[in-house]
Amino acid sequence: MISAWTAHSKTIEVCTTCKFQKIGDALASASANDTILIKKGVYKEFNLSIDKPLTVIGENYPIIDGTLKGEIIRITADHVTLDGLFIINVGTSYTEDFSAVRVVRSEYFVIKNLVLEKLFFGIYLEKSSHGRVFHNKIIGDAEEEFNSGNGIQLWYSHHIEVDQNIITHVRDGIYLEFADHCTITNNISRDNVRYGLHFMFSNDDLYEDNTFEKNGAGVAVMFSKNIEMYHNTFQGNWGTASYGLLLKEINDSKIKGNIFKENTIGINIEGSNRVSYTYNTFEKNGWAIKSRGACYTNIFSENNFLYNTFDLSYNGKLNDNSFNDNYWSDYNGYDLNKDGVGDVPHKPVKLFSYVANRTPEAIILLRSLFIDLIDFSEKVSPVFTPDNLEDASPKMKRIAHDHY
Repeated sequence: MISAWTAHSKTIEVCTTCKFQKIGDALASASANDTILIKKGVYKEFNLSIDKPLTVIGENYPIIDGTLKGEIIRITADHVTLDGLFIINVGTSYTEDFSAVRVVRSEYFVIKNLVLEKLFFGIYLEKSSHGRVFHNKIIGDAEEEFNSGNGIQLWYSHHIEVDQNIITHVRDGIYLEFADHCTITNNISRDNVRYGLHFMFSNDDLYEDNTFEKNGAGVAVMFSKNIEMYHNTFQGNWGTASYGLLLKEINDSKIKGNIFKENTIGINIEGSNRVSYTYNTFEKNGWAIKSRGACYTNIFSENNFLYNTFDLSYNGKLNDNSFNDNYWSDYNGYDLNKDGVGDVPHKPVKLFSYVANRTPEAIILLRSLFIDLIDFSEKVSPVFTPDNLEDASPKMKRIAHDHY
């Protein structure tokens, strides 16, 4: 049965020869549940308000040019869809977070197939829920943190799907604060000034099949719990203060099936507990894992550690974490019974990593015979590293992660 409002909804066209030549006039004239069809062209408008349930569709990607004057589109109604628009020239402000699209206290919205360029903030969700941000391309021109905004930002929002977006050259590609029960999937976030992904105080979220590449400081995850990060790629995040992934005060979470490749630090961990790290691959990083302390009852199992300068850096003499069934490319043990598991435990913490942490200049000695000798002596009789920090069952062959 067709409801009354569906039967009476209409399509309003916007073009140079249409009844409505400005998008703002069409939005003001529309009734709830109408469709606004914007024909191809250039529309120099900003502060467009969508305060009723509407579907706004662009035909052949019409350009909405904000002429650097402020925010361009603000959604304050439920059940709004934006689809197929090219939005450029968002205003810059040091007191307001001007956005290409801002969603405020809205539910059941869809923002898809947008191209955003020359922006301050891209898509900003504020106190909104049950929405979808899908298949958008966000291209900023940020060079410094102080005068740039984030690509996709969620603030006090929940049950949001962020899927198949491409974000580049903004401050943080994707930023979440107080955003619970969200899914961040199949996104590419690269070449951003600060973080590819940055979230704080956001619980019960899933991050899966994303690529975070060549960002200023990598990905930062702070003060959150019940996080699941599956099958993401953290690659090429190089710099003196950079890492693939920073975990700070993260508890009761799962880091599974991810690739950490060619980062200064694969994962930098501090104050994080009851986290399981399984089926991950750490390849050609400076440090695969740096544990900076206050990390307890974590499990590292069935990961591949491949040709990292240092596999593990540990801060402290106490170890309450479990390392088992991992593959270590620098393992020198043997497998006499041919069961695929090394017969002698592997100690992944080198004394020189301890030295390099305290005196970074010492890294120039990395390939010297002297360093090999002190690393060997520390393995035989640990003094500076926890004597129980070892993998008692190291795998002899690289672990296949294709099906995890």
